[in-house]
Parts: sequence; structure tokens; C-alpha cells
Amino acid sequence: MKKNAIIFICFLAYLIIPLQANSQQQEPIKETLKTEFSLNEAIQYALQHNRQVKNASLSIKAAEKQKWETIATGLPQIDAKLEYSNSFIRPSALSAAPEPGSFSPAFFFPKHKATPSVTLTQLIFDGSYIVGLQSAKVFLEISNNAKIKTDKEIEKAVVSAYNNALLTKESILILEKNIKNLTDNIKETKALLTNGFVEEEDLEQLQLTLNDLNNNLENLHNLEDISKNFLKLLMGYDTTQNITIADSLNILADEISLSSTKNEEISVFKNIDYKIAENTTESKRLLYKLELARKLPSIGSYLNAGYFGQSDPSSNDEFRFFKKDQVWFGTATFGFQLDIPIFSSFKSIARIKRAKIDWKISQNELENTKEEIKITIEKAKTELQLALNTLNNKKKNLNLAERIERKNNTKYTEGIASSFELRQAQIQLYSSQQEYLQAMVNVINKEAELKALKN
Repeated sequence: MKKNAIIFICFLAYLIIPLQANSQQQEPIKETLKTEFSLNEAIQYALQHNRQVKNASLSIKAAEKQKWETIATGLPQIDAKLEYSNSFIRPSALSAAPEPGSFSPAFFFPKHKATPSVTLTQLIFDGSYIVGLQSAKVFLEISNNAKIKTDKEIEKAVVSAYNNALLTKESILILEKNIKNLTDNIKETKALLTNGFVEEEDLEQLQLTLNDLNNNLENLHNLEDISKNFLKLLMGYDTTQNITIADSLNILADEISLSSTKNEEISVFKNIDYKIAENTTESKRLLYKLELARKLPSIGSYLNAGYFGQSDPSSNDEFRFFKKDQVWFGTATFGFQLDIPIFSSFKSIARIKRAKIDWKISQNELENTKEEIKITIEKAKTELQLALNTLNNKKKNLNLAERIERKNNTKYTEGIASSFELRQAQIQLYSSQQEYLQAMVNVINKEAELKALKN
């Protein structure tokens, strides 16, 4: 009794301790939620929490399991089987007593019969299995490349979304500054109007500009929430939480202007799209090999061991399989199986030829992909250089527009320029400001596109 109690306690400990460990592991870890992100931090966060990235990582794990599934097909397989039958209707001749020295017919028609057995099978040779192992490796490589492709696409999308949110943020700051300056102008104009130095139309011209700026500011505030929510969605961030955009367009654009990315050599063969096309070509080649392998013989072996037991008529056909005096007859069998494909009405030949054609098509597509990538790389470099040139031009235009606006503002205060001329200078300045911001965004986006073409 004491020994049984000790065993029972150990068994309970074996069950309870893992449950407690699992419950402790499943307790949520409270982390301080980060709310301020630079562009690089937003990208890194997205590469860990974006749902598409997570699915791509899960696909790799699934490919690894499928690879092992393929490998296990050629390893020893063990199956256990238990057969039981109950002959509730038997030939009436069984009721007659057997003659002395003869074999009882009841042996062939027992009331109860049980046959437990274990079978070991082993594949010795199968061409399809060898090709399958190679295909599993390629499939895993395809999943890895798909993950890299997903990461690059998400990174580009995050850069674009971050820039849009940043553009909205800085546009709001510029608009607020413009509204403050214009409001000061209106106050001065009202004072001049009271003293009779300007006409009422001058005030109305300024007020007209202010109304447009206020309307644009309201629209930008609405757009700011939308752009941030889209960014949070791409990052896999909680959309109910607020985030702060830490970078500035000037800093990001200046870093690209000083970098040598646009002049860096990019290998076509390391491009992820080329690698994916290579995977496709290799998979078509393996399908061709698979069709060839189907024409080869396959060899397998098996080992079967079991017991045979049945009820005894002399014991009134009692069910006694769990009793010690039950008689069991042991059996064991070993054998080989050879499958040889002989003739399939030319079906296999047609499948081989079709697979070879598909392989040839994929080779042509691979060459086409290589040439397309070359053109895309050169195009991306050119567009980045054009974007940088445009940025420099827009920066010069902004400086000129600021000078023109200051001069017209001074002239207007001195009564030399009209309010209409001042309004034209202000509108030109506001347009130059937005064009400069958009030019910086364009540079950052073009650099992200070129970066995605690297390995």
C-alpha cells in the first residue's frame, strides 16, 4: 500500500508540474508600449509585428514540417492492428460431435476470433522519393525567399506610409506658421484701414487667403489621423493607441543625398525576384525528373508479426482472450514487393514531354526576368537621381519664393505694393513649400524602391 501511494503521488506530480509551468508561461508579459518611432524603428517594428510578415514566417515553419514529412516517407513505418470477429451465425454441422481422431470443423468457424499484429514496412528504392527529397528542399527555399520578398514589400509600404504621415505633420506646422504670419498682416491692415491708409479690398484679399489656409489646415488635421492609422496597420500596431512621428523630412532626405546608394552596383543574381524565378525554374526541372522517375521500378519490404487466437467450443465458445489460459498461435512473415511499370498507353511519355516543355518555358521566363530586373535597377537609379535634382531645384525655388514674399510684404506695409500682389506672392510661397515637402518625400520613396532591389 505504501509503495502504491508513493507511485500515485509521483504520478500526480508528473501531471501537475508541467501544467503549472505552462500556466506561468502563458501569463501575459506586460510591456511598455512604445509610442514614438523613427522611420527605421517603424520598419523594424513592422518586420516583427506585421501580419503578412508573421504569416510568411509561419509558412517557413510549415515548409520545414513538410520537408520532414517527405523525409519520413522513406523511413521505417510501424503499424499495429487488432482484428476481432464474432460469428453469431455458423453452419449447423458444427453442432454435431466430431468423430474420434478427426479435426473439429469448429476450428474453422470459431465463435470469437482475435488477431493482433504489428507490421514494419521499409521503402528500399523509389525514384519518386528521391526527387521528392530534392523538391522539399526547393520548397523550403521558396518559402524563405517569399519571406524576404514580403519583408521588402512591407518595408517599402511602411516607408511610404511613414512619409505620408510625416508630410501631413510638417504641412500642418508650415500652415500654422503661415496662418500666424497672415493673421499678423490682417491685424496691421485693419489698423491701416482705420486710419485710411488702405482700402477695404486690401483687407478682403488677405482674409480670402486666410480662409483658404484655415480650410486646408482642417483638412490636414483629418488626414493626419487617417495617415497614422494606415501606418499603424502596416506596422501591426494597435490602431487605438496614438503614435508620434519622430523623424523629419529634411533629415531623411539629407541622409539620402549624402549616401552613395544611387551609384552602388546591384547584382541581378542576388535580386529576390530573380531568386524566386530561379526557384520556379528549379521546381519545373524537378517535375520533369519526377515524371522520368515514375518509369523506374520501386522496391519495398515488410515484416509482419502477430498472434491468432479463437474461442474453444469445448468451453461453450466463451470469450476468454484476457485470461491466462487462452491459447495464442504466433506468426511472422517477411517479404519484398517489386512494382514495375510496363505500359500506360503512352500516357507517361506524354507527361514527360509536357513537363519538359514547362521546364523550357520557365527557363525562358528566367532569362526574361533577368533582363527586366536589369532595366528596373537602372530605372530606379535614374529616378532617384532625378528626384534628388528636383529636390535641389525645389529648395532653390522655395528660397526665392520666401524672398519674394518678404519683399512684397515690406512693400505692402510701406504702401508700395497692393494686397493683390502680396496675395500672389503668398500663394506662390505656399505652393513652393508644398512642392519642396513633396520633393523630399519623393526622394525617400525612390531610395526605398532602389533599396528593395538589392539582395
